[in-house]
Amino acid sequence: MQDKVFRIGCDIGGTFTDFVAVNRETGETCVEKVLTTPARPADAILTGFDKIAETQDDFMGRSELIVHGTTLVINALIERKGNKTALITTRGFQDVLEMRNELRYDVYDLQIELPKPLVPRALRFEITQ
Repeated sequence: MQDKVFRIGCDIGGTFTDFVAVNRETGETCVEKVLTTPARPADAILTGFDKIAETQDDFMGRSELIVHGTTLVINALIERKGNKTALITTRGFQDVLEMRNELRYDVYDLQIELPKPLVPRALRFEITQ
């Protein structure tokens, strides 16, 4: 049986899914990039693993760690894409999205136009313990 030597990092981005696999014994690094499949992000991961496996014997069997990251969610928030979303919050906090904390905006600009909250007020629901 061969030792577990590979550590893998993968990042699913909006356009590409990037991979780096490091053999901790030899220091060899393998880098791959495949097109992201937004509707099925796991497909890009599997495609990338297959590409690395073409050059590394028993790649997955000899892998000890996979670290995964993605920007798909933050991109969907920024672009305001995705499904309709509701918010359930503790009573008294229904308007917390509109109150904001002003840390990212000019607090002295009285004419500033802030973006609309991600969840409209009609879809924010308060609950009591």
